[in-house]
Amino acid sequence: MTARLAKIIAFSACTALAATPVLAEKAAQLTYINGNYAKEAEGMLRDRGFSHVSTNKNSMGYIYSYWWDGSDKNCVVVETYNGQVMTINDASDQDCGHHKGGGDAAAAVGVVAGAAILGALLSHKSNHHENKQHYTDYAQEQQYERGYNDGLHNVAYHNYDRSDSYSSGYQAGVQQRQANTSYHHGKGGYHPVAQYADLQGARAAGGMDEMSRRGFVQVDNFTSGNTRYSIQYKRDTNQCVQVTIADGHFYDLRDIGQHPNCR
Repeated sequence: MTARLAKIIAFSACTALAATPVLAEKAAQLTYINGNYAKEAEGMLRDRGFSHVSTNKNSMGYIYSYWWDGSDKNCVVVETYNGQVMTINDASDQDCGHHKGGGDAAAAVGVVAGAAILGALLSHKSNHHENKQHYTDYAQEQQYERGYNDGLHNVAYHNYDRSDSYSSGYQAGVQQRQANTSYHHGKGGYHPVAQYADLQGARAAGGMDEMSRRGFVQVDNFTSGNTRYSIQYKRDTNQCVQVTIADGHFYDLRDIGQHPNCR
């Protein structure tokens, strides 16, 4: 092969590679899933090569699911509410359990640390931050992560560096813990708790009969102006519910935890 022919072949190969770059599919190209129901959007993302990584739900009922496209090395986060997609945004590679390496984060853990270790450093997601973005400074992100884990696992607040990042992380962890355990009524024991939230708005007479059928006994009753308050107690589950009655209907029902007659 002549030197001239070798140059032509090499140039052609480089041109071919430059003409067909691998471009990551960013969230801006996927906004057509907005407004779709979650099940439909999931199928659309899978059709584009994305696989589900993780999901978390906040205390306001918003759900954040993270999706990774291995061919493009791209991570996106889908925000849904009431089963419908609200937004889709780009997320960091850490959010999807990956890390491209380099920067302060790599230096902080040492050159022997692999990508899997770097990815495991973060258990919180970008949506846990108020601005939905991780800190660019690794030290701040470390403090936030420590606070998040402390709040999530309900251990004592221990901000020994007096760090705003730790404080923000702790608050986010507490909120995530509350969202994760929203199914729990805060009562222990061996008896299933009685439901009552569905009675809000019910007519007072029928609502009182239903509370009785569910095992509650009225232990106190008083009025303030045109509003009546009834304290209902269920002994086996230790539920002490205050019922607020206005205009002949159950206006509000809530477990107040304790009352002199709830015993």
